[in-house]
Amino acid sequence: MEVIDLGIVEYREAWDLQRSIAADVAAGSRPDTVLFLEHPPTITLGRRSEPGEVHLPDEVDVAIVEVDRGGKSTYHAPGQLVCYPILDLTRHGQDVRRYCRDLETALAKTLAAFSLEGTTFDGLTGVWLDRPPRKIASLGIHIHKWVTTHGYALNVDLDPAPFTQWITACGLDGYAFTTMAKELERPVTVDEVRPAATQALADVLGVTAAV
Repeated sequence: MEVIDLGIVEYREAWDLQRSIAADVAAGSRPDTVLFLEHPPTITLGRRSEPGEVHLPDEVDVAIVEVDRGGKSTYHAPGQLVCYPILDLTRHGQDVRRYCRDLETALAKTLAAFSLEGTTFDGLTGVWLDRPPRKIASLGIHIHKWVTTHGYALNVDLDPAPFTQWITACGLDGYAFTTMAKELERPVTVDEVRPAATQALADVLGVTAAV
């Protein structure tokens, strides 16, 4: 599994790159590839987004992009670790539900490396911390000819207010969103979390990560 750290990349640029790599993976000319990156402030609207999910204040300058992943609306900004695994699922079991569970498990393992216990809830997407429930990572994927794009976004250290003040994130009204930094009560960088995220995903998929 080739792992590439892209730094901060505009959403549409990263989306184009995903599709290019996915074509190569599908053709067998490139190995499974995982992109780690951050996005400038961006709201993305998945295939299940509904009118009324976006309620931006007039003075906010943020990109809004309609995308082909599953799920509803979410928010990206620097301080959030975004992971786009571009995998040929014919090598990992042709099971969409299992793949989603694998991503959730990888997120839980990443959080565990920082002594945080991630969990999931029936009927709610993403990975959460419990008591009270607060969302720390979002999940949204796209699969074409068994090759995956999109992935997850883990809140490391950013202002979570836009998840509730700018959008009804993931279609969830009345739920709290949190970050690793808030839970650990200290600053945390994306660079600090990325190695744990890389190892967690490699362990779950049963592959070796080539960084």
